[in-house]
Amino acid sequence: MLKSTIAASASLLVLGCSMTAQQHSMSSMVDVTPNIENIKSHMGFLADDLLEGRETGSQGHEIASLYIAGEFAKYGLKPAGDNGTYIQRINFRKGLLVQDSPSFNVESKGESFALTYPDDFLSGPNLVSEDASVTAPIIFVGYGIVAPNLNHDDYAGLDVEGKIVLALSGKPASFPSEEGSHAASGTQKSKYAAERGAVGYMTVTTPSSEKRRPYKNLLNYLYSPRMRWVQEDGNPSNVQPGLVGSAYLSPPAAEKLFALGSTPIADVFAQLEKEESPVGFDIPATVTLSRKTTHENLTSPNVVGILEGSDPVLKNEYVVFSAHSDHIGISKSVKKDKINNGAMDNATGTSVLMETARMFSELPVAPKRSIIFIAVTGEEKGLLGADYYARNPTVPKGSMIANVNLDMPILTYEFADVIAFGANHSSMKASVELAAKNAGLTLSEDPWPEQNLFTRSDHYSFVKQGIPAVFLVPGLQSKDPEIDGSKVFSTFLSTNYHKPGDDMSQPFVWEAAKTFTNVNFQIGLTLANQAEKPTWNEGDFFGETFAK
Repeated sequence: MLKSTIAASASLLVLGCSMTAQQHSMSSMVDVTPNIENIKSHMGFLADDLLEGRETGSQGHEIASLYIAGEFAKYGLKPAGDNGTYIQRINFRKGLLVQDSPSFNVESKGESFALTYPDDFLSGPNLVSEDASVTAPIIFVGYGIVAPNLNHDDYAGLDVEGKIVLALSGKPASFPSEEGSHAASGTQKSKYAAERGAVGYMTVTTPSSEKRRPYKNLLNYLYSPRMRWVQEDGNPSNVQPGLVGSAYLSPPAAEKLFALGSTPIADVFAQLEKEESPVGFDIPATVTLSRKTTHENLTSPNVVGILEGSDPVLKNEYVVFSAHSDHIGISKSVKKDKINNGAMDNATGTSVLMETARMFSELPVAPKRSIIFIAVTGEEKGLLGADYYARNPTVPKGSMIANVNLDMPILTYEFADVIAFGANHSSMKASVELAAKNAGLTLSEDPWPEQNLFTRSDHYSFVKQGIPAVFLVPGLQSKDPEIDGSKVFSTFLSTNYHKPGDDMSQPFVWEAAKTFTNVNFQIGLTLANQAEKPTWNEGDFFGETFAK
């Protein structure tokens, strides 16, 4: 431990000495400070009512994308979209559940009954079939997780072939937050079930999940669409076509189903109280799940520009800056203001991305590595644009060496530190720490590890392709001792997040925007010029899982 600590400190010192001198010589030759008026004007345009909330596939988002592409052209970035343009066009399939179509019928021991939508169960759109129905026996599979690295397999000893699995929401309390968040994601749980031959998937909410996210609150999302990008074979990405049936059970409905078997749900929950993982078992019942979905095909763009590096060899490696330019559009509401302008989410991040690109374009000598600036679409629909680009890059696969993601930086107070979610997984921590120091800031640890933010924004799409990444936000330490950054953040989430109040009337502090842009510039400069590309830490779960 002592040797590794000394080695790490020495590496950071060498990196700091070499990079500080190099960055000083480059920056001193030209004014590369952020321009507040640029950031303000970008945000003012992107968050204007004219763009109607920039929903994926909407005209408002198309207008925003053309604006961003125009800025990239102004800075002299190399077009890195389709056919020599800045636009990477993505085909999507959008599904809407036909609200009077879901049905849930149960047969057990010669008796039958039905559950009622949406009082007893919820279901979502099926992106594979517009008319989906399946009849099969049901089986309880605990949490429905397979995690060899955590010595956990809920499917051990169970035969789920041709059955509808019934799984608890969430994950065991003993799981580490970030690794556990990956293993317990809906995408992964569906994959585990489908790989073992299941034909349907049902979720049972646990007492802890119900406390955090009550079933009744989910009724607000009945009319929400589901969207995925479409693969070359015409099928939607990241779905399991074999899972025909889908349902999310209310607590009373789950209790009713478990009462058909040998173990009441109260006994299962008692095991959870003891932090035990319940063992799965068959429930002697057959369920028929049916639903109808309407499909719509649409397109939406990523906007991609490249600042080419100056080193003849290292210019073939790319540092990626990403920010999502989409938001959630117009609310279905009786209120007068229905437009979700998305000023903080994510006109702030997108505007900082553009201003960072401008600063790099004005350096007299470009950094050694090339830098990709990408404004992605579909983040609000499930990180879709970033996932598409990470899987279908417009540069050679394997050439992207790091990602810095900018999503919803809170710019209403002057912060004294930054948080880089995910920095602890790779050598990027040293790079970000040095860059923050060059910007007069400190790097703080993740204050909300239980929130699993490392797996919840666009950078995670790059991580899943083996690329080290960080999700950078302003820290909670304010330069004004009278301001509590955590309260500012919480207030935004409770009042304006994903609401029409997220507009330009909020009390933005433009010096904070300037500081955040500068630290991003410093991070890009550090990553693009340092001798070695970032590497995953030895034995890191994400590096072991995705980079190999």
